[in-house]
Amino acid sequence: MRELIFQEYVSLDGYAAGPGDDLTFFDSVADQADSDNLDLLETVDTMLLGANTYRLFVDFWPTATDEVIAPHLNRLRKVVVSSTLDSAPWGDWEPGEIVTDPVEAVTALKSEEGKNIILWGSISLFHTLLTADLVDEIQLRVCPVLLGGGKPVFPTQDTPQPLTLLEATPWATNGTLLRYKPS
Repeated sequence: MRELIFQEYVSLDGYAAGPGDDLTFFDSVADQADSDNLDLLETVDTMLLGANTYRLFVDFWPTATDEVIAPHLNRLRKVVVSSTLDSAPWGDWEPGEIVTDPVEAVTALKSEEGKNIILWGSISLFHTLLTADLVDEIQLRVCPVLLGGGKPVFPTQDTPQPLTLLEATPWATNGTLLRYKPS
């Protein structure tokens, strides 16, 4: 069965975006993550995005010819969860498909033949899928910064959710790759 891998850049204090949805905090480690992502992209064939992350990605990736991961990322099948979009074009690449029910869509995707599924960003979607026990791996690219506020990576919950550490790899610029499996 295919697995759903969630990947996110995160501040040391657990934020996926700073105040005002600022994302510049991860620029210092983004280049280091490219080699990890090249390896990861060999294991996935589908990219899952929420509508907001899709809008950010489509404005950059289809024409990002100087980014090492762009050709690999652009070739992926794209599935966009949205109740507002009618289509999901991707430049000259295969357009994404729109789904409205994320739990139903991910359950169906995971039952298909193929490689794993990557979920980038899309924090609200991640919260929904984590609550539905559909996330198989959580990959955090921890940036050496404290934001003090912003958009938290993890949902507020009533009970703790145990995780099993799969990997902890430091990067040369003080960032760290952490991989966990929900228990």
